[in-house]
Amino acid sequence: MAKSEEPEKPGRLKQLRMIAQIIKQANPKGMPIVFLSAVGTLAVVVVIGLVTDYLWYSVFIGILAAFTVGLVVFGQLAQRAQYSILHGQTGAAAAVLQGMRGNWQVTPAIAVNRDQDLVHLIVGHPGVVLVSEGPGNRVAKMLAAEKKRVARVVLGVEIYDVQCGDGEGQVPLGKLQRHIMKLPRNLKKPSVNEVKDRLRSLPKNMPMPKGPMPKGARMPRGPKMR
Repeated sequence: MAKSEEPEKPGRLKQLRMIAQIIKQANPKGMPIVFLSAVGTLAVVVVIGLVTDYLWYSVFIGILAAFTVGLVVFGQLAQRAQYSILHGQTGAAAAVLQGMRGNWQVTPAIAVNRDQDLVHLIVGHPGVVLVSEGPGNRVAKMLAAEKKRVARVVLGVEIYDVQCGDGEGQVPLGKLQRHIMKLPRNLKKPSVNEVKDRLRSLPKNMPMPKGPMPKGARMPRGPKMR
């Protein structure tokens, strides 16, 4: 029996080149910043080695430090570049939320209106989180309706509502992951799984949006929740 052919995944170096192109497109100064941060780190460590008479040892440490700093800066610039690409797209918040580390379950677009505003549902240690995309004056009623509908299924569980956007009182796309992960830990793992099971019976009351949603967006993973 013939095996089904799967698209070959790009190698690590090819992935890095692709990400570098994204950074360059979003910020032409991005890659020079990565290079200068690495070279600057190496130079500082070497100077310290010259002063302390540990030159060769400092060169070795400096190369490791330069590589680490370069990767950190590269990762931060890649994250900003991807946020800038997703910004304004339908479903951008869902793509960001699905990149969170930890025991999270993200259900995109449980509610959609005629203006393509969305409400996404998340289950995790804080409880249930509803995240909207769209202007505040349009999504407020959507969030209230979904909060009431979800509350019937998860009695006694904390439900948070978050508006993602650039308006007053909304959470910008680039800060959404951090905002969600800073919410209080109200549930332990068994309770989180129980809430997930309960919400599986919650039917979608709106169709998926007609516009393209970012699929397979490889958002940089955020820090794990402590």
